[in-house]
Order: sequence, then structure tokens, then C-alpha cells
Amino acid sequence: MNVLALYQRILAIAQNGQTFGKDPFDQERYQELERIAITLMSQLSDHPIESIVDLFTSEQGYATPKIDVRAVITKNNQVLLVQDNQTKKWSLPGGFAEVGLSPIENIQLEVLEETGLEVTVSSLLAIFDTQQTNSPQTFQFYKLVFACEVLGGHFQTNHETSQAAYFSWDQLPPLSTKRTSLEQLQILKSIKNNIHIDGGHINAHKSPND
Repeated sequence: MNVLALYQRILAIAQNGQTFGKDPFDQERYQELERIAITLMSQLSDHPIESIVDLFTSEQGYATPKIDVRAVITKNNQVLLVQDNQTKKWSLPGGFAEVGLSPIENIQLEVLEETGLEVTVSSLLAIFDTQQTNSPQTFQFYKLVFACEVLGGHFQTNHETSQAAYFSWDQLPPLSTKRTSLEQLQILKSIKNNIHIDGGHINAHKSPND
């Protein structure tokens, strides 16, 4: 486990302790533990400590990983990516899961907002854990990646993405790696190449050695 992951774990323990602890002295200890972990985390980041404090002190209840949803949409053996308005880097369409929506409703909404496309969900392709990468993030995320099929629509100007385009799996633009990494795309390409959707059912293509 890397250092950032250890600090995240300490913060989770501190948050859970403040949520469920009854003893006032224990509350003070958990609060101090939270302050120490945030201070240590700030030394690993280029963000000011105030912004890190804001991130974590707003968290309430039992600490759990956050959920991110992403869509794999392909055409002519190319994958659809969107360009972030601010960083100008590319990723699979998607984002934070909204409370009150199902995972499928979340990805359909994200794709519509970022690409202007209406989609139907074929299958859940993969779940990625951001802790299991070479560039862990401030929060731990579970990334739910869905295979989607386009029903209609076209790209529309929005405040999140500047454009959407299809790219060859082997000739990708600069990626927003915290959103979508090259390793994740390689795994997704392999999964896509080994399954097909038939009447709503997933069928795996086995290699001769299986």
C-alpha cells in the first residue's frame, strides 16, 4: 500500500470514529488524527492545505470509496473520447455518479451531457479501483465502465467538454489519466475483443488454449 493510500485509510478511520464514537475524549483524538493526516497529505500534493481541509471536513457519515461511471462507445474499431474543457486532455465520457440515479441512469446522463448522444447500456465491462494504479488520487474511486450503444444525437457545446471524437485504440490523444488511463483502455480493448452482445446476453470468445 502506498503512502497516500495509508493517509486515506487514516482519514477514513478518523471520519468513522467521529461518526460513531460516543466518548468526547475519543472525538478529540479522532479530530486530531484527521488534522495530522490532512497535514501529511498536503505535503504530497501541490494543492494548498486549505483546499484539502475543505475536501475532507465536508465528508460525513461512514467513509466509503466514491463512484465514477464511464462509457465505452465504439465505431469501426475506434473508441469515443471526450476532451476536457480545462485541461484539453481526453477521457472516456463519464464522471461522478449522482445520488438518486441508478448506475445505468448515471452513465446515460453523463454521456448525454458530455457528448449529446443518447445511449443504451449493453453490459458492465469492468470495475477499476483507483488505489490499484501507479497514480493514486486524493480519494479512492471505484470506476464502473459500461459498454454503450448509440441510439441517436450529436455533439453539443457544453461546459464540461470541448469536443468528442473517435480514436483508434492504438493511436490515442493525450489522456486525462485520473479519468481514463492507457492501462485501463488496454484492458477494456481486450475485454471488448473477447465478448459480443447477442440479444442482450454477453457471450465470451474463448481462445484455443482455454
